[in-house]
Amino acid sequence: MKDVKYELQNIIFRDEQAGAASQLKQTQNFLRRHAKTSVDAKEQQQLKSKEAEVILAFAQQHGLIYEPPILEVDFIGEGAEQRVYKLNDTQVVKTNGGIFYESWLDYFNSLLIHNYFFPATAYSFLGFKLIIGELHSVIKQEFIITSEETDLNYVKEFLLYNGFENVRNNDYINRELGLILEDLHDENVLSNNGILFFIDTVFFLTDKFYSGK
Repeated sequence: MKDVKYELQNIIFRDEQAGAASQLKQTQNFLRRHAKTSVDAKEQQQLKSKEAEVILAFAQQHGLIYEPPILEVDFIGEGAEQRVYKLNDTQVVKTNGGIFYESWLDYFNSLLIHNYFFPATAYSFLGFKLIIGELHSVIKQEFIITSEETDLNYVKEFLLYNGFENVRNNDYINRELGLILEDLHDENVLSNNGILFFIDTVFFLTDKFYSGK
């Protein structure tokens, strides 16, 4: 488990931008540096709206404004924080306002951790988009076809085997890694022929995650 924690810390705190996830890591790098250097960083972590102007300037400078139209005719469904649209026969696009997170940095950290644990449903960051005046991220993901309903007891067993203890309802914690994983109801974990696909995860870092860094 120490090796896993080291790899995760390396993913979150390193500055490399190589590979297919470069736009995701590039944006996370920027948000991490901004949080360190900003005079009122603590306040900005509490109120994402104060980040929007800075993020939009960064996105415009680096070509990270998502220009293609997102059409309601392609709308598939929605959750508490995002809307899902069909992109093609194998992929979907999701717009996310990040309402579950205190800061956009927390949101991008969660994406990176998801991609580490669940590469079959990895997120690709396409850019930012203003939707009705509000900042949203636009991400791409594989479209998962289900063959049966998700057994949440199986989800609980799978996560416990991997060090995540169920603390209440559909929320989990890995005390050794210092990670909280929330909102794993049966619409966020899909099942196909007995294989679980985690399509929407919400990760948070605890103080324990930073220990030994």
